[in-house]
Amino acid sequence: MTKNHGKSIKDDEKYEALRDKGMSKEKAARIANTPDASKKGGKASPLDERTKEDLLQEAKKIGITGRHKMNKSELIRAIRNH
Repeated sequence: MTKNHGKSIKDDEKYEALRDKGMSKEKAARIANTPDASKKGGKASPLDERTKEDLLQEAKKIGITGRHKMNKSELIRAIRNH
């Protein structure tokens, strides 16, 4: 039986599975709270093929600070490691 993590986590089962795989609390919560995360699978273009503007928008969405000072490869690294 999964724990109830309160209102902040929308899918407790998915959250616990992600934490068991070693994801950080923040990343697991972000994924568990995305309503259609499992439905999106593979539809996003690879980060290397996106424009810098697209990467900046993605970095903003996930809360990466200092993103405007980063070049494209730094943005990709920050997004992957967030």
